[in-house]
Amino acid sequence: MTDFALARRNMVEGQLRPNRVTNTQLLTVVGTLPREKFLPDGLRSVAYSDEDVPLGGGRFLMEPMVLARLIQTLQPRETDRALVVASGRGYGAALLSRLVKSVVAVESDAALAAAASQTARELALANIEQKVGPMEAGAAGPYDVILIEGAVQQVPAAILDQLVDGGRLATIVAGPPGALGTAQLFVKEGGVASPRPLFDAGTPPLP
Repeated sequence: MTDFALARRNMVEGQLRPNRVTNTQLLTVVGTLPREKFLPDGLRSVAYSDEDVPLGGGRFLMEPMVLARLIQTLQPRETDRALVVASGRGYGAALLSRLVKSVVAVESDAALAAAASQTARELALANIEQKVGPMEAGAAGPYDVILIEGAVQQVPAAILDQLVDGGRLATIVAGPPGALGTAQLFVKEGGVASPRPLFDAGTPPLP
């Protein structure tokens, strides 16, 4: 039987800290939130592996280190309103929910969204609003921080429009076939969201 608490500690100490995840509050949240709860029973044993976990239908639970670095880059604050696009089974939204004021999670797959809602109820994560709809449309904002949980060819303008001025968006922008993608942070200033590259990542593209 898997010792999930030990696996969680090993993930923090072996995957996150050596890869520049240094935010103390984020490390505490990652170290206490049961990542295995956000996977089907048959996949819980690989919840803490250092790779993307397939959920079916071309969807994945993002590699822990990549997700943590994206969230850290957003510099979430307890007064922030957050949007999570392609929220899947809800792990990224759950992490953010413990760092910000409120989270809206958008997912196009109704089964994934239902699983996320159930897990959020079980863990008493009351500040997450789950929505089912087209991911590229986002959700009526505005938001201080936006996380897209997967690689995209480009960030839809509709989602960038939902950032407040001074807002931050983090995601993986997919590379050409056979190449790694690039984690990017978009910061909106004067109504314009400008990207800057962060690090390479092999995150699978969203369908």
